[in-house]
Parts: sequence; C-alpha cells; structure tokens
Amino acid sequence: MSAAYVLSNATVATMADTASDYGLIDAAAIAVDAKGSIAWVGPATDLPKEYNGWATQDVEGRVITPALIDCHTHIVHGGNRALEFEMRLNGATYEEVSRAGGGIVSTVSATRDADEVTLLASALPRVDALIAQGVSVIEIKSGYGLDIETELKMLRVARQIAEQRPIRISTSFLGAHAIPKDADADTYIDEVCIPALRAAHAEGLVDMVDGFCEGIAFDTAQIARVFDVAQELGLPIKLHAEQLSNIGGTVLAAKYGALSVDHVEYANAEDAAALGQTGTVAVLLPGAFYTLHETQAPPVAAFRKCGVPMAVATDWNPGSSPMGSLLLAMNMACTLFRMTPAEALAGTTRNAARALGLTDCGQIAPGMRADLALWNVSAPGELAYGIGINPLHKRIFKGHTA
Repeated sequence: MSAAYVLSNATVATMADTASDYGLIDAAAIAVDAKGSIAWVGPATDLPKEYNGWATQDVEGRVITPALIDCHTHIVHGGNRALEFEMRLNGATYEEVSRAGGGIVSTVSATRDADEVTLLASALPRVDALIAQGVSVIEIKSGYGLDIETELKMLRVARQIAEQRPIRISTSFLGAHAIPKDADADTYIDEVCIPALRAAHAEGLVDMVDGFCEGIAFDTAQIARVFDVAQELGLPIKLHAEQLSNIGGTVLAAKYGALSVDHVEYANAEDAAALGQTGTVAVLLPGAFYTLHETQAPPVAAFRKCGVPMAVATDWNPGSSPMGSLLLAMNMACTLFRMTPAEALAGTTRNAARALGLTDCGQIAPGMRADLALWNVSAPGELAYGIGINPLHKRIFKGHTA
C-alpha cells in the first residue's frame, strides 16, 4: 500500500460520462488514497480540508487524463509477416503470398510452434511500447491457434503478462477467428472452437468471447452457436463484424447484448440503430483500414446520430494492423474517420473501458482506480494532433508511478 497524495496544479480531463467534451477542470487537484483509488477531484481551491495533510505533488500545469485503454489487440502471436508485406509491395498477388505460406496460416503455424516462454518473450516488448504511451489496460485475443491447445496457450500467456508488467489484461477467446486450412467451418466450430472455449473457461482464462463474422470467416449462424455457449457460461461477447462486407454480424451481436462490435466499416443505418438501442460500443480500428487500403469508412455520423459509444484501438496484429501506437490510432481515427479529438480520447478511455465491460477505470472520478496519464501538452486535443509524437510525462497505475 502506498501513501496517499494530492496531484495539484493540473488541467484535468475527467472524461466523465456526463461531459459533452473532455470534462475539463482547470487549476485542478486529484486526491489519490493509499489504496490506489481516486478520493476526490475538482478545482484546487475547493480541495476539502481532510486532504490538506496529504503529500502534494505539483504537476506544473500538465494535462492529466485517465490512463489509456487499448481495447482490441492480438499481441500474443508467433512470428511476423514482414516478408509478405514486402512481397505485396513488390507486386505479389494475395494468391502468390498464400502459396508462399503467407497470410494468417503463417501466423497460426508460428504460434503453434512457439512455446509459452517464447510467446511471452515476444509479447512483452509490445506491451512495453503501449505502457510507454500511457496505456493501463490491454485487451488480448486468442485466435492464432485454431486448435484447442494453442488457443489455451495463447490465453495462458496473456494472463502471465499481468504478472510480468504493471498492466491490466482483459482476455478474449477468439477461437472463431479463421477456418483452418482444408477444414469444414461447421465441424471446426463444433469440434474445436466450442470445446476450446469450454476448456479455457474451466481454466479461468477467458473474460470475453469474440468471433469474426465475415464472408471469409464465419456466418451469423455459426457465430450464434459460439455466442450461445458464451451465454451459457456467463461470458460477455464481442464481435469482429462488417469489416469487408455486411452479412448481419452487427445486428446479431446487438441481439446478444454484445459489449462491442469492432471494425464496422460496412455497418449501415440499421446497424447503428441496433447498437444505439443496446448501448453496444462500436470499436473503430483505423490501423487495419489503413494497412488494407480500405476506402469505406465506418458510419461515424450515423453512430453519433444513434448515440452509439465509439472506441478506438490499435488492433495490433502481425498482418492487417502491425501498429503499436494507440496515440497514432487516435490521430488516424480523426484524419481518416473524421472523429473529433474529444471523441478519440473518449474512445481510448471511457468508451474503451465500456467495450471491455470495465466500470472502475476510463474516467477520473471518486471511487475509480487511480490509473492516470500525465502529459506534456497544454490541451488534451494535442494527443490526437501529433503524428509519431509521444508527449507522456508519467503514467500512474493504481496510484503508483509506473
């Protein structure tokens, strides 16, 4: 347990649910108790007398936000796909890349071949890169095993990361990520994916259940079978949907009360209305949009109209989004998708927390965890403005500088 203290002389972006913008408090103070929770926040002149005896840290006018949350990543995996990136830029077709062993098949093979020690060692530098940008929570998916043991192995490694680093990890079981080579999709769902989910749940490795509902992956009926088991096990759901086409995944996820639907470039007005009715978060992933040279952007205006909470994440993975910067994702969400800087910051704080079902972080308010980021900027809009710039001064994780 650490000593209680007060951060003073700050500009605080509370990112409160009730805020129409950043929830800014100028000349503010934040009281952090010995348990690592926020005890009070407000104008420094209003600081209650009960905190007068606490140690004070002058942050010299810096902006303080909730620590950032990357709510969609695939950072546990074997190998990389830099070679196929180079092949494509030298004119190779998708078929030629696949024949050379590229694509998701190469990542599945590398992940199956790697042991837990190797997977952990390769994942930790990615985690460190996110921590260095003020991130306190990372969601990590399985999905590069496509067999029972490798799916479990990936989730075990994800759990170990939180033991190795000052970071909070949320895990998503993504057994329904891709159809193994020469496999039948329905047989795979019934004989591999669902048994792997039950085994992962029994081992305490799963926080959420995800799937990829797309023409190149699984249809709505197949995903629904996985979601039925998730509900039986009491696990919340998420879904990759409407990335490349619209086959009804968003509406399906909304019917199941999903925490989030991710990608959603091809979502339409009906999808936006469905998400608005259930409060499901739309997670926007500009890194994949950029890498795949997509042209259809998510319907941000429709999401706004329907009151759909929007989150932003890196989708850090070895193929379609090898992007290790959540700050860059915020900038890209603004430049490519026309989100506002305030929406981008909400998308990496309170709405990202909501996309993971977390209620104790993502905002600066009494009772929340003291997961904070102190920035060398004069206004929070600068966080989405810079390209390749990291203005982090200090990250606080559950009250401790880390």
